[in-house]
Amino acid sequence: MAARKEDIAAICSQLVEDARAGVFKPVYVLMGDEPFYPDLVCQAIIDNCVDEFGKDFNETICYGSDVTPEQVVTAARRFPMMADRQLVVVKEAQLMKGIDEIAVYCNEPLDSTVLVLLLHNASLDKRKALYKAAQKVGVVVDSPALRDYEVPGWISRYYSGRGLQIEPEAANLLAESVGTDLSAISVETDKLLKNLPEGAKSVSVADIERNVGVSRQFSIFELTKELSMRNAPRALTIAAHIGTAARFNMPQAVSALYMHFYRILKYGALLSRGGFPSPEDKASALAGVNPYFYREYDTAVRNYPLPKAMAVVSLLCEYDYLGKGGDGGAATPAELMTELTAKILNV
Repeated sequence: MAARKEDIAAICSQLVEDARAGVFKPVYVLMGDEPFYPDLVCQAIIDNCVDEFGKDFNETICYGSDVTPEQVVTAARRFPMMADRQLVVVKEAQLMKGIDEIAVYCNEPLDSTVLVLLLHNASLDKRKALYKAAQKVGVVVDSPALRDYEVPGWISRYYSGRGLQIEPEAANLLAESVGTDLSAISVETDKLLKNLPEGAKSVSVADIERNVGVSRQFSIFELTKELSMRNAPRALTIAAHIGTAARFNMPQAVSALYMHFYRILKYGALLSRGGFPSPEDKASALAGVNPYFYREYDTAVRNYPLPKAMAVVSLLCEYDYLGKGGDGGAATPAELMTELTAKILNV
């Protein structure tokens, strides 16, 4: 069973529930560019597969850099001592030389062994025997990294799964502050929950600002909003401020602006066909945007009709190059950010 991107959260949630209920597959391959879900499933298996009294005898946890495939196969072929099953976990399995040799065990796994191969920011070669064998007899979780624009939606779903409602603006602000690292988002959420009033069921922008240490007032999220409205004084003030921040990253900022204006361009192209777009077409043009923000794009598409939106996208490509050191210019990131903002407003 291989997990697809669109249902990775649901599949891993079910695997965690199965582990808590004592239901296990003989082989797990947990891999991918985003380690949050592989780590989550691995820990659930470790917590529930072998009871505390049997861990000394029936639990083997090792690292790929320290073992060979032969040693892993030998450990997996042992029988448990005074128990129904044993657990063998190989963390950082991508560091093991000749890992594909473990396929010989996966072709005939023991019912009494649970073997877990946890790869960190890496994946098995899907053309080779180990991947195919593991997929046939067990579970393969292939966890892809999220793109920047997908993170706010993931945060909303994650909070919902924890019994909380997070404001769309708060989700965007948290995503901008933490980035695409889902484990970091989880850690920040745990910290946030400790500071929320008892029984609280919603998370606001103020909660994120107060507990995560980020200000909406000076953020890329707020800059895109002011650019959409063509509010020049406010946009230039924000650009100058965020450009001098210690954690400011010019390529990352340009990437966020590019995604924003690319959506404006796609939405403008949709509207240029005439008539009222269907909800499905609008959602496709504004992929990754919470419907709460549709009104902003209705304004932005009027302020940046197709020729202007195309000019801004072209401008952003130029500043992506400059922000990465292209042309060897002496301008600071803060100067480039302010200059870029001014040029967008003058398109």
